Amino acid sequence: MLNYAHLPELFKPQRRIDVLELPSADEKLAIFQYSMDFLLDQGYVYIGMDHFALPENPLAVAQKEGHLYCNFQGCATHADCDIVGLGLGSIGQVGDSFSQNEKNIEQYYQRIEAGELPVIKGQLINDDDKIRRAVIMDLICHFELDFAKVENEFDIRFNDYFSDSLAALGEMHEDGLLQLDEYSIKVMEKGRLLIRNICMVFDAYLASSKTQFSKTI
Repeated sequence: MLNYAHLPELFKPQRRIDVLELPSADEKLAIFQYSMDFLLDQGYVYIGMDHFALPENPLAVAQKEGHLYCNFQGCATHADCDIVGLGLGSIGQVGDSFSQNEKNIEQYYQRIEAGELPVIKGQLINDDDKIRRAVIMDLICHFELDFAKVENEFDIRFNDYFSDSLAALGEMHEDGLLQLDEYSIKVMEKGRLLIRNICMVFDAYLASSKTQFSKTI
């Protein structure tokens, strides 16, 4: 179940929509909760974010066995796979790099006909990106995070490295969205609907970015 993304700056037809007629965040959360309860009653498993699957589905099996993986396209059953972006505006991930193809169709075909890759921008991830990706991945896929696991993998002191992020989680802990102590984070059932918001405190790019994206709720 995907949240409607109202981005009239990017999508001209959306400018005809009166934003006052759109459901509020509270209303959308209630709709999602109702839909989630219905799907669970029908035997589906909540994978996370807006993904559901039947118990025998590979996604549900991967979550149960601990090798579920999420990327910018959604949830997958295998981690660390290269993704080659094909077509207009597509995003690819190869090794430690991300790239995006040209979004303008005329310029896209000009590059193709000239024998060039239609890539218009890319990004290499650094060590900090890798640490934060591992943290966010565990929270999104498994709804819990063992600090010792991250410390052992990346040779850091978690509470020092993420002191600002942990402080930002304090209010969510008080609201019952998660359990937080000096060793771990465990997302509670009502916090799972807001897992994107929880993970956002570990995203170093959000604070410096002014780009307008769709809202999580």
